[in-house]
Amino acid sequence: MKIEQIGTLEAKTRLSELLDEVEKGTRFVITRHGTPIAELAPVARQRKRKAGFGKGMFGELPEDFNAPLKEFADYM
Repeated sequence: MKIEQIGTLEAKTRLSELLDEVEKGTRFVITRHGTPIAELAPVARQRKRKAGFGKGMFGELPEDFNAPLKEFADYM
C-alpha cells in the first residue's frame, strides 16, 4: 500500500481526485508546513454476511431447547 504526503492546500484543491486514489488503496498523510496532521485512508469495510454462514459452526441444539424452563413451571 502506497503512502504519499500532501500539503493542506493541495489536498483541498484536489480532494475529489485524492478520494479516487484512496478508493484504489492509496493513503495520504496531510501535512501543514511539513508537519503531519491527518491521514486520508480507505475505510475498512465489513463483508456482508450471507444467510446460513454459521451453519455447522455450532453443536446440535437439544430437543427441548425452546421448551419452557422448569424454574417457571409455577407461572405457566
